[in-house]
Amino acid sequence: MHILITGGTGLIGRHLIQALIKKSQPANAITVLTRDVAKATSALPGHINAVTSLDVFENFDQFDVVINLAGEPIADKRWTEEQKARICNSRWDITQQVVDKIQASQHPPHTFISGSAIGYYGRQGNTPITEAHANVHDEFTHQVCEKWERIALQAVTKTRVCLLRTGVVLSEDGGALSKMRLPFSLGLGGPIGSGKQVMSWIHIKDMVAAIVFLLERPQCEGAFNLTAPSPVTNREFVKAYAASLGRPAIFPMPAFALRLMMGEAADLLLTGQRVIPQKLRDAGFKFTFSDIQSAFADLT
Repeated sequence: MHILITGGTGLIGRHLIQALIKKSQPANAITVLTRDVAKATSALPGHINAVTSLDVFENFDQFDVVINLAGEPIADKRWTEEQKARICNSRWDITQQVVDKIQASQHPPHTFISGSAIGYYGRQGNTPITEAHANVHDEFTHQVCEKWERIALQAVTKTRVCLLRTGVVLSEDGGALSKMRLPFSLGLGGPIGSGKQVMSWIHIKDMVAAIVFLLERPQCEGAFNLTAPSPVTNREFVKAYAASLGRPAIFPMPAFALRLMMGEAADLLLTGQRVIPQKLRDAGFKFTFSDIQSAFADLT
């Protein structure tokens, strides 16, 4: 099986490529779109083919699967107008390029898996949110994800499309925990704002396993919430993380201080969503890490 992956050097992409190679070595041939071929070939496991532009392909007839994970990190910088444009265009433009190549194919890939995020729903408080939830909160994160998904779904006339509405991905080598590890290891961590906002998270191993699960099941299509079945409040999250490190979590981050640092982007941490992976569970997917304590025990 020949798989094209965009965003392959990111957190999810690196772990996914490793799993795909391990699972079917040497059957899976993997091509990665990257800005830096040398960096990608040295950082990624196995023998991958790296390209710097999709323009090298007239169409995607040679690929069986396309997995689109590319996008500017959404929480790394303040949301200036320039940064907002970068966040949007890094997702929308590459997804449109992928869709155009699929539509130009005589023998298109049988599966197109494209990234999205639970930001699609906007802030939702404590209401349980499944994929059927239609009462979205129209804010920046929703606008980014809605157009991102809408572009990807243009490919449904040619291939099966799955959308990954992803929560906070927990990993020991990147993502949210990489930013939290030092202050929490020093005993300086604590809840953010009120601590009551709900965090919907997923262990990197379950994230990768869920993508492979969707890849292997042709009956699965549409949007899927990639979150663990047990969301927790921010207070519960930081308490469990600190406990896994053998440290207290007694130094809160006031909302006003976070807004001073991050501006509008602080809403990502101060508002919450109780997202439930209903379609994944209905399809038969089994989580290895269903509760936050077991996830942190594996990662710390």
